[in-house]
Amino acid sequence: MEPVFILLALAVLVVALCWWWLRRSAATPNAHPGKRSLEHLDTLMAWTPEPTRILTSTERQAYMVLRRALPDHVIFAQVPLARFLKVPTRHSYSEWVRRVGQLCADFVVCDNASQVIAVVEVRAPEGQEKERTLRRQARMDRVLQAAGLPLHVWRENQIPSATAARLALLEHMAEDAQDTGLDDTRPEAANGASRVDSNFPIINGVRERREEPPPSTWFDDLDSGPMPLGPAPTSRPH
Repeated sequence: MEPVFILLALAVLVVALCWWWLRRSAATPNAHPGKRSLEHLDTLMAWTPEPTRILTSTERQAYMVLRRALPDHVIFAQVPLARFLKVPTRHSYSEWVRRVGQLCADFVVCDNASQVIAVVEVRAPEGQEKERTLRRQARMDRVLQAAGLPLHVWRENQIPSATAARLALLEHMAEDAQDTGLDDTRPEAANGASRVDSNFPIINGVRERREEPPPSTWFDDLDSGPMPLGPAPTSRPH
């Protein structure tokens, strides 16, 4: 009979453990209501979004200076770098977005065809920026330099006049045009003769090439995990 009593005791013990576990599991959510609410948080319902200003007072001042300095250009504010810069398709676009996706240029100067020709950054006076801000700015500077885009840094306490801004920006644009040697924007035919494609739009009397920007769905790629960059493909000898 002893084995029977042992089995009964074990069965009662198992039932008691199961009952205790169920009671503990049911009581756990109530013990940590804050953690549970965060895990099941509906952002739109719990964090009611409110519209706010895009620019600070100093940035608004700089924007008006740019508008007066370059009336024949288009000025955009707070543009993500991933919106007007792209990398070769052999590299991971998700990794590129992960690295620069949260970097925004304060102001982007474009021609009438929306081609970016300069970037203007409004930054705090020297010596008043945090280390983290300096690292972010250095990363942005390296990216813009690698892309060959002129970067103009304006300090919050030294916003230039419209005349000074125009002279500095146009002088830099003229230097870049001379360096690249692009005097004629029309595409050339295979035989060297000037050829105009009727599919290109006419802007300011010049038929422009159709160059589309990177996709505007770059926010979607931020949800993906980091992807390692593989080695660049090498050509095999034949």
